[in-house]
Amino acid sequence: MIRRATRASPLADWTVLSLRPRGQHAGMRSAAARMGARVLALSPLAIEARGDAASRKALGEALDADIVLFTSPNAVRAAAALRRLRRARRQTLLAVGDGTRRALQRLGIEAVAPTRMDSEGLLAMPQLQAVDGMRIGLVTAPSGRNRIGPTLQARGADLVRADVYQRIPLDITEVRWKALADALAKPQRVVLALSSAEALDAVLRQRPAKLETSLRRIAVAAASERLAQVARDAGFRRVAVAADARPAALLRAAADAFV
Repeated sequence: MIRRATRASPLADWTVLSLRPRGQHAGMRSAAARMGARVLALSPLAIEARGDAASRKALGEALDADIVLFTSPNAVRAAAALRRLRRARRQTLLAVGDGTRRALQRLGIEAVAPTRMDSEGLLAMPQLQAVDGMRIGLVTAPSGRNRIGPTLQARGADLVRADVYQRIPLDITEVRWKALADALAKPQRVVLALSSAEALDAVLRQRPAKLETSLRRIAVAAASERLAQVARDAGFRRVAVAADARPAALLRAAADAFV
């Protein structure tokens, strides 16, 4: 007998596609379980911290800036592996979202995160408006959060970038593709939790041609309007925009839009 969605389990019998980096699906699994869904992990990327002398030097310079921005929990963890993190007096520490803020808080460091937890929300914060002549440290990864640096430089900031980790491409296994094919037997009950354009592109470049049509029929819950447009440009038509990139917010957007 087919279970119907309930208020307690609005995504009952749904499959959530998680494109998080390898080993980082726990938060999505917990959020999905609370809503009655199962998670199919398709990791096209892995996180690798950098430990070379150049990365250590760049991090030290970034952490001496007037304002320091951390772009992800991975950036916090990788930076903390290179050196002890602390907030200097009269220094402003910003986090792109609540997950990044909490990663810093676990290290005893207080930071401020925007209400809208993405690059656009970060750049709208009052702390980043009058930055002409200020030194801003960006703790991040290559190709990550590409809009932040150029925008701050256009506002007159002296940007110091520290790439403390990198994303390593992974081949998705045949077992994972088979699991996806099984889930796509009911594409109307599959939702992609989209928080990274890079991850989506990596999956689409690998996807088997036989899954092309059914894959485009699934729902997408995007972490921002920018990512929603990325999904539409890639051929997805059932697209909803979440309040932020947190797993619970992505799945709530899916439930509200598609159930």
